[in-house]
Amino acid sequence: MRVQSLALLAVLIALATVRPAPVWWAIVVLACGTVLAAELFNTAVERLADHLHPDIHPEIRIVKDCAAAGVLLASCGALGVAIALLVELFHR
Repeated sequence: MRVQSLALLAVLIALATVRPAPVWWAIVVLACGTVLAAELFNTAVERLADHLHPDIHPEIRIVKDCAAAGVLLASCGALGVAIALLVELFHR
């Protein structure tokens, strides 16, 4: 979670530097919030799964993989937003 928090801080500093339109602020903050929410959900699922069934179990592994896939999808969406913002900024 520390890495995500530092990345969010870096994104906010970068946004303050390039000063995009307010709608881009909202989109980027929403994308970052989605990634953080997915990461929190993934952490909760993993801890609960490890607590309930500490042994490696195929069903638990599938649940953990699905939660991790959610984080990956949210991160890819945030990357897409970042690319779209960069294209917008370079075409001003």
